[in-house]
Amino acid sequence: MNYSIDKNSEQPAYIQLYRFFVEDIVSGVYPYGSKLPSKRVIADETGVSVITADHAITLLGEEGYVQSRERSGVYVIYRGDDFLGNAAGKVAAPFEELKDHNIGDFPFSVLAKTMRKVILDRGEDIMVKSPNPGLPELRNAICGYLARSRRISVNPGQIIVGSGAEYLYGLIAQFLGMGRTVALENPSYAKIRDVYRAMGIDCDMLTMEADGISTMELEKTKADVLHVTPFNSYPSGVTADISKKLEYLRWAKKRNGILIEDNYDSELTVSRKVEEPLFSMGREVNVIYLNTFSRTLAPSMRIGYMILPEALVNEFNEKLGFYSCTVPTFDQYVMAELLKSGDFERHINRVRRKKRSLIK
Repeated sequence: MNYSIDKNSEQPAYIQLYRFFVEDIVSGVYPYGSKLPSKRVIADETGVSVITADHAITLLGEEGYVQSRERSGVYVIYRGDDFLGNAAGKVAAPFEELKDHNIGDFPFSVLAKTMRKVILDRGEDIMVKSPNPGLPELRNAICGYLARSRRISVNPGQIIVGSGAEYLYGLIAQFLGMGRTVALENPSYAKIRDVYRAMGIDCDMLTMEADGISTMELEKTKADVLHVTPFNSYPSGVTADISKKLEYLRWAKKRNGILIEDNYDSELTVSRKVEEPLFSMGREVNVIYLNTFSRTLAPSMRIGYMILPEALVNEFNEKLGFYSCTVPTFDQYVMAELLKSGDFERHINRVRRKKRSLIK
């Protein structure tokens, strides 16, 4: 392991170590299914503490590169084919199939308590079919949460609840219609492109630079819809600055186009400054906002939501309002209670404090 940690660098040692591993994982030095050295071996060979090595491995896990298996070790779960724009080395056959059973940090005791409360309070209501856009209780709770945490002011009629981002991508694709061209970040999560193309939409992949999509390529694209992840774009890690966000908004206004703001993972920022979303900034532009609770709550809780600009609500309902909500009524009541009680926000704040402490 030829990793040289610069102790005089302003960059923390665990971040340097993390980036060395990312480079080797993406290039195929550590292929899918391979096992990373132990924390003690990493510490001995790089001259850092075991705690520093643990912090680097934790970050690799949070970013989806590795998975820790109890009493076994840490294994690479990154597949080059899952992403666009990153040329990974040849993927070796895994020693055994790694199951996707990651569990988030959300306290199980709190989740279990909330589930019991919902069953007692709601009774047989949990067996009733949800309204198509989602339960009013959940959509109201999301409105309150967004107003407190993101300064997004919307009404429940603008919110569509669905079982995760991929389902919502599909709704957006159908809403846009076949033959449309959507511009996407390159690299970006491959399933975004896959869903759009499966729905008959052309995708124009635009190169990511240090602050966001290349200005030159953005001007040249023939698309009138732009799908962006302005906060911590995956897998590049790029966060668009205020100038780039304004550029996206000017682009959409000039073309009378649509921005799709995919804000996955935005709650887990370590910054104390609230990142202002495009949705709030673009009052004269149609911005569709997407987010999910799966990352912050648990992967098994497939709950995502989409916010439509008021100008598109009626058109969306006319075209796609017949679709039934894909999230079970019980799960919706549980999520609504977590938001209403403050348990979800307390969890988010705990995760942020923990991340900040690792950076210090």
